[in-house]
Amino acid sequence: MRWEDALVIDAPADVVWALTADVEQWPATTPTMTRVKRLDEGPLRVGSQARIKQPGQAEAVWTVTAYDEGRGFTWQTTLLGLTMIGSHLVEPVGEGCRNTLGIEVRGRGAGLFWALLGSLLRRAVRTENRGFRDTAQRLHAAS
Repeated sequence: MRWEDALVIDAPADVVWALTADVEQWPATTPTMTRVKRLDEGPLRVGSQARIKQPGQAEAVWTVTAYDEGRGFTWQTTLLGLTMIGSHLVEPVGEGCRNTLGIEVRGRGAGLFWALLGSLLRRAVRTENRGFRDTAQRLHAAS
C-alpha cells in the first residue's frame, strides 16, 4: 500500500532540499514530529539512521536505504512486523520546486494496517509537506 502527496513550493529546490536533509530540524517544520535524533554523524547518506518520536507513536529507528544528493532519499523502519517506507523527492519546477512525500507499508497485514490507519498516515504526510512548504517559503522570502 503506497500513497504520495506532491506540492509545488514557491522556493528554490536547494532551500527545500536543505530542510529535507536536515532531519533533526523537522520538529521545527512539522507538528507530526516530536523529536528526531540522528544516530550517526556527518551528512545524510545510505545507512544513516535516526530515532524518531511522533505524537501518539512509539519511537522508531529509520534507516536511509537510497540517497540522491540534492534530490531525494528513501528510508524505512519496521513496526509490528510491517516495513514502513518513507520517500522524499525534490524536483525543480520553474522558479520553485515540487516536493513529493510518500509512505508505503509492506508485509503481511499491510492491507489491514492501511485500512485502519491509512487516513492518519495520509493526513500526517499532507501535514508534513505543508510544513516543508511553509518553512521553505518563509526562509526564501527572508533571504
